[in-house]
Amino acid sequence: MTSKRDYRVEPVLRDGRLADLRVFPGAKAWTLWGRRGPGAEEDLPPPAGAGLPVLLGSGLGLALERLLERGGPVAVVDREEPILACTGLRERFRHRPGLLWLDDPDPRAVLTELTRWQLEQGGRPFAAVALPLWLRLDPDYYGALQQALEASRRADFWAKARQPRFAGTMPRVLLFRRPYFLMGEIARALDVLGLSWLGLDVGPGPGLRPGFLEELLAAAVEFRPDFALTVNHFGLDREGRMSELLERLGLPLASWFVDNPHLILSRYQGLNRPGTALFTWDRDTVASLSALGFAHVHYLPLATDPARFRPGAGPAPEAWRARVSFVGNSMRRAVDGCLEQLSGHPELLAGYEDLASDFAASAETSMEAFLAARAPEAWTRSRALPDLESRLAFESLLTWEATRRYRLDCVRRLLPLEPLVAGDEGWRAALGPEQGWRWHPPLDYGRDLPRFYAAAEINFNCTSRQMKGAVNQRVFDVPACGGFLLTDAGPQLAELFEPGRECAVFREPGEIEDCARCWLADEKGREALALRARGRVLAEHTYAHRLGLLIETMRAAFAGTGV
Repeated sequence: MTSKRDYRVEPVLRDGRLADLRVFPGAKAWTLWGRRGPGAEEDLPPPAGAGLPVLLGSGLGLALERLLERGGPVAVVDREEPILACTGLRERFRHRPGLLWLDDPDPRAVLTELTRWQLEQGGRPFAAVALPLWLRLDPDYYGALQQALEASRRADFWAKARQPRFAGTMPRVLLFRRPYFLMGEIARALDVLGLSWLGLDVGPGPGLRPGFLEELLAAAVEFRPDFALTVNHFGLDREGRMSELLERLGLPLASWFVDNPHLILSRYQGLNRPGTALFTWDRDTVASLSALGFAHVHYLPLATDPARFRPGAGPAPEAWRARVSFVGNSMRRAVDGCLEQLSGHPELLAGYEDLASDFAASAETSMEAFLAARAPEAWTRSRALPDLESRLAFESLLTWEATRRYRLDCVRRLLPLEPLVAGDEGWRAALGPEQGWRWHPPLDYGRDLPRFYAAAEINFNCTSRQMKGAVNQRVFDVPACGGFLLTDAGPQLAELFEPGRECAVFREPGEIEDCARCWLADEKGREALALRARGRVLAEHTYAHRLGLLIETMRAAFAGTGV
């Protein structure tokens, strides 16, 4: 049965007051209350303490008034514009505290908002009251909502959702997905481990896509996951509502940060809840994340997918052949974006290049600590910026400019060796005319890099200054392809590979050219080191290894709990 959206409404007045409605969806009139009169609506409200009242239809406003007199909260779902134009109820109650009025034409969107509202009210069950005329006018809309709300009440949803976790031998994983290079690797690693997992797409933007919450709630009771897994907090909102929902569901969350966690977490509120575990690819951030109040913080470095990054992945174009290759971003666009965002604050931009250079050369890994100690005036000014995005833009500006300068210095040291540089157009402006070096446009991570890495005698790597001590993706991907890597040294690298035997390193940019020449002259040495490095990667540094460790860490923290 379809809805009757085209109808005419007439008021029925008694003693000058609205006492009923006549609705004409056709030639014959329907009445709101008829012989029963307004008293029938006054008797509608559920008894006090029955749950969260949801009126499907606003009627004459009598039931709504009764409920609001109790102090609320009350939700009304009513999208009948002809009736509302006659009663004026939406305008009359617009500013009443404790009232949530919903009129989205999609019942799924209405259920999403009702679920959020329910969480804000402590998770109490719904007490739905459907006005018969509204059900008659649009059964596909109001009837569907009535059934969903009644089913929620009968099913005791929250009790079913809050199950003991990790009760079985093989855990079940709910993966929050967004287009990002690591998602495919995680999915394949879960398959390699033989685990049951379900992917929920959160949408490409900062907000959640329509329907995500309904699918999450359904998965909580139907798929019965042991924990949810996300990367860089994808799927979490800045107000902390999703974190609150996961806590209400008793569903632990593992969030794996593979970019600067502080630049991400600064945008969020209320996230250090008992069921949240953070995993960070940079050991240097463990202490600072714990200081934010997170009870579970663990170091988990990056890795590789050996099914994708492997020898013999396919023939490489002749243009990719090189003695020395580097693939990476020049950071020019990132720096320019921050400069544009901060254009209204020239006092902060004065001297930012020198600050960035100092940070690049400093042993300090925290931008906040560096500024507080080395540039307290700039730090004070940045803290006084009027909004969070501007404050983060200043830290990002210094981080990306430090990275830009460090990478440019390192790559320039390779110019006597006529390197191939793959990346954005910023390299052309930075390195000048292609005399003694070659430029290649950006490459696709999964499709191109496995072949690109295998086409060079030496793959060069210099690490972003947002992760001075950590190890980036190239350190694992290049050896997995059977390629040879020359990279900057770092304490976390030495924990993962044996320097000099499984990885070739330089300690400062002045060593780069000599190190590269030495290894170019030693073909057998390169082959032996690359072979040992690949063996170490396959034995210890695949994404299956990382996910296995993450899962056992989650089991140790949350087994048997409903959080």
